[in-house]
Amino acid sequence: MIRVSLLLVLLPLCAMAPVAHAQSPRLNRCTDAQGQSVYTDRPCDSVGARSRLPQPPPAGNTAPRDTLGARCPRRLSELVDALRNGILSNDVNRLSSLYLWGMVSDAGAQRILGQLESLARRPLVDVVPVYPRQDQDVPPEEDQSAAAQGSDPEPPMARHPVGLRLEQTLPGSVARASTVLGLRRQYGCFWITL
Repeated sequence: MIRVSLLLVLLPLCAMAPVAHAQSPRLNRCTDAQGQSVYTDRPCDSVGARSRLPQPPPAGNTAPRDTLGARCPRRLSELVDALRNGILSNDVNRLSSLYLWGMVSDAGAQRILGQLESLARRPLVDVVPVYPRQDQDVPPEEDQSAAAQGSDPEPPMARHPVGLRLEQTLPGSVARASTVLGLRRQYGCFWITL
């Protein structure tokens, strides 16, 4: 009798386990034909994109070691690596060491630290450079070349990023969150700003 009643209690729980697992959708990060990131709960090929998996989060003390030490990031790639490592290891102190704190009040510092702490808690999907918008040039008249209009054609300008966009997911969710950090170069180093 006890076995039968125990079986009757466990049977509904066993039936609910696959349903609970199926209700938590997985967010797939894909790249479309134009190279843009696409986030979907469906397979990438079903939306005409290819799979682009994020780096797996570190387990335990296997977080990437900080190679900068006490010096500041002198190259943008060093800043991106340090930013990624700080987020993957949930280290708000590391993120705060990358921030340009000059001219920030005490109240402003508290607000910024709160924002950095929120960033450190969210799972990281990608760090994407943000470029300045290029103004639309006035198209030349159809029948005239650039030389005929009295101006030499301008060579394309080198584009440098002005910010970094953090693509993250909200903790315990597949909802995407994007945060744009400003980039500053000062004292021979790259810094982030909010």
